[in-house]
Amino acid sequence: MSNASSTSFPSAFYVANTMEIFERLAWYGMYTLLASYIMTPTTQGGLGLGNNERGLIMGIVPFFLYLFPVVSGALADRFGYRKMFILSFTLMAPSYYFLGYADDLASFLSIFMLIALGAGIFKPVVIATISRSTDQTNRGLGFGIFYMMVNIGGFLGPLLAPIIQKNYGWQWVFIFAALWISLNFIPALFFYKEPERHSKVGGLKQVGKEMQEVLGNSRLALLVVPLLIILVSFYAGLISSGKMTLMMAIALIVFSLLWDFLIGKSTHIHSQTAPWYKQKMKVGNKAFMVYLLILTGFWTVYLQIFITLPVYIRDFVDSSDLVRILHSVSPWLHDTLTSINIETLASEISRLSKEVANTNLSDDIDSIKTISSTLNALDVRIPHDELINAFTTMTNIGEQTNLLSYHYAELWSKDYRQMNPATILSIDFLMIIIFQVFISRFINKFNALLTLITGTAILSIAMLLGGFAHGVIFGGLLVAVSVVVFSIGEMTAAPKSQEYVASFAPKDKAAMFMGYYFVSMALGNLFGGLLSGWLYQAIAVDLSNPMLMWTLIALLGFITCIALYIFNQTLVSDIEQQQAFQLSKVNE
Repeated sequence: MSNASSTSFPSAFYVANTMEIFERLAWYGMYTLLASYIMTPTTQGGLGLGNNERGLIMGIVPFFLYLFPVVSGALADRFGYRKMFILSFTLMAPSYYFLGYADDLASFLSIFMLIALGAGIFKPVVIATISRSTDQTNRGLGFGIFYMMVNIGGFLGPLLAPIIQKNYGWQWVFIFAALWISLNFIPALFFYKEPERHSKVGGLKQVGKEMQEVLGNSRLALLVVPLLIILVSFYAGLISSGKMTLMMAIALIVFSLLWDFLIGKSTHIHSQTAPWYKQKMKVGNKAFMVYLLILTGFWTVYLQIFITLPVYIRDFVDSSDLVRILHSVSPWLHDTLTSINIETLASEISRLSKEVANTNLSDDIDSIKTISSTLNALDVRIPHDELINAFTTMTNIGEQTNLLSYHYAELWSKDYRQMNPATILSIDFLMIIIFQVFISRFINKFNALLTLITGTAILSIAMLLGGFAHGVIFGGLLVAVSVVVFSIGEMTAAPKSQEYVASFAPKDKAAMFMGYYFVSMALGNLFGGLLSGWLYQAIAVDLSNPMLMWTLIALLGFITCIALYIFNQTLVSDIEQQQAFQLSKVNE
């Protein structure tokens, strides 16, 4: 159908998009800096944790964030969208504020989980509003516009957050995030028009029943959930032996299969009313679940741009070429976007010089790595030889350490200034703001799954391209180009993955189905975070081979492409039947 005959968007569409901007502004302002914040020394106001803790935080919490919509989306269809919006903002606003005051892993995880709960309530409701505000004539364009709004917030967040952090400190990054969320109370209370609800209000029992129809029954959950718990426990160090972890997983699978075998002799096996413990493990909507599992691979690769790329840029990429380019384009932008806090830098230089006062830096590789990592976090990258000479000089002239610290801080901020990783990531969001509608219009005529495959392949190529940025003189420019290529893949694939679900989701269960869609993002965050922490430490750091790390990540993306192609050849007909059924109901 031509664009000329497209249905116009109702007011709820625009209000939902506005709230999405501010929610994403808060999230990405915090999240694009989160990897660096977690690993920034406590002396600079960070958490001072390692790669494993980073992977744990950025895997576990977003996993639950994207798992909560499975329930919250279904509840929103019954209890009202506006109530769920207000509840989500009430949870998120104070949690963002207090997150900046958490000073250890346990408190940070606890408060971060409250943000995840609030965001997990918000996500399916805002997407369901978009879904119920569009139809077959404008759905592709509607989701393209929505994705563009997502990235307006995504662009402003990482652009403003580094400026706030450098001038006011880490806590103000979280304070501003709380402010952006608080602004959303205005459209939610005064401008949002509640969509008509097609279903009767039900309780959690009904929600659980519908979850089983789509995801699977309780018996299946009793296998999957403990397996995930075992995996996370091993990664977190609660289970120290890999052999023990494997044995526990195998024992759980064997136990579940034996349970099914024994149930097979029961006369109640085919009864829908049989108790849960007398039912075999059962997948709900098979085709939809396979699609979500494959999509997990897409999100695992996609999320590396937020989980892994920032620390990779900080540790391995010399982005001074980008700083010089920006200065030639606009000295004002250069001073604004790449500013260095001289006071903080001088203080860290002085502190580090005292810590290595009795150390022969020429022979102490670990101390040099610590100094480099600490200064990299402040957006300066100093050559090793100059670093050794400077700190050796300061340790030999102890009484003038503070004076020399300011001298080196001013010198290095001019000669070795780096582009903040979050600022480089903002290129992705800027590209989407500019080109998303155009690309959405262009790809609207192509098959959704084939378009998703193409986008996933482009993402994987971008990961490989970024890996080459290590150790080259134009590394900053190369990693920026990889982000541009990544954005093209993202614009091609991500909206289509949502639009595909919306195309066959029943109108009266739109939020519920979009909630299930987030299961793939939940698993993608879990596996992406755990994979990032392990790969980065074991390969990029311990083996000093970041290119191999990015190659493995890209390989996972290409495997996902193959899986989507097989799905398109085998199970897509089941989805098409659901689409046809929904269309017939609409025509009736």
